[in-house]
Amino acid sequence: MRPIGTPDQLSDRRRKAIALLQQGHRVNETARLVGVTPGAITQWRVAYEQQGEAFFEAHSPPGRACCLSEKQIDQLKKWLLKGARQNGYPTELWTLRRIAEVIQKHFGITYDPSSVWHLLQRMGWSCQKPEKRARERDEEAIAGWRQMDWPRIKKSPQNA
Repeated sequence: MRPIGTPDQLSDRRRKAIALLQQGHRVNETARLVGVTPGAITQWRVAYEQQGEAFFEAHSPPGRACCLSEKQIDQLKKWLLKGARQNGYPTELWTLRRIAEVIQKHFGITYDPSSVWHLLQRMGWSCQKPEKRARERDEEAIAGWRQMDWPRIKKSPQNA
């Protein structure tokens, strides 16, 4: 699992750890001060001894780069905002699998549903589930019941 922080923040943390070791701090103490395991400190020390200053260079996060360009992502947003029915699905519910199918259909790029989730997060979108309500629900009858019947049958402190 990748540690939390920007590449520059992680580089600063490694630099601080090596500086503490050079000042004479022990591995366990350095690990506690920097917020990592003693094993990480030992690995960092070995890597620093082998690589020198190059060890501190910031690295981009691991993983495959996004296959869609910014222009393609903008186009995908437009298709998604039109709705699932406009894209040929029987309901308005967007699923990760459906979005992956739209990407495959329009761009010829295959995405795993879990990768689609990361793409949606990058776009600033979140997971939302539709409320489950009966089609036969009568809002006026419910409002009337809440005003008339509920106060009458609800327990009050003096009736308890």
